[in-house]
Amino acid sequence: MVKRVITILADGFEELEALAPIDMLRRSGSHVVIAGLGGRRVVSSRGVAVEADEELSAKHLAASWDAIVLPGGMPGAENLHNSPLVNELIKKIYSHGGYVCAICASPAVVLAPTGILDGKTAVCYPGMEAGIDRVKFLEDKVLNTDRIITSRGAGCAVQFALEIVSALYGRDAAEDLSRKIVY
Repeated sequence: MVKRVITILADGFEELEALAPIDMLRRSGSHVVIAGLGGRRVVSSRGVAVEADEELSAKHLAASWDAIVLPGGMPGAENLHNSPLVNELIKKIYSHGGYVCAICASPAVVLAPTGILDGKTAVCYPGMEAGIDRVKFLEDKVLNTDRIITSRGAGCAVQFALEIVSALYGRDAAEDLSRKIVY
């Protein structure tokens, strides 16, 4: 069955953390919608312009999603956090049984303020967890806890992406994809 995934890009996103999951999920057969916060043209933290499939809008709240992917990068994570629409979409997808996937700064900056990490374990970019006491932050590279997949940073982007594929399609599918990309 084809899984539906929305990846939200905001100006200042981290390239590897966004594009590795998009690539791996599309290779796995997922229907991935790249939604740009504030427009279709989104510029990464290192000045790489990417054209999203569409602009993030209220119509995405009405859609059914199996997962949401939130890359880190600064100020990308802050831009995601500052969007009421992004926060509402995170809560809706999670409450409807979908996966919430965030990497680098996004677990701490985007997810923690929504409350969905309260009482759970997660990982994030080293140092971003400072001052957040409602979440137990670990040092794993990737962690899947109760349909919330978190990862530490750009160096973990492929592993993060494969964990999302595993969650959506099973461990065998992730291992097969891993072999195909020579990971």
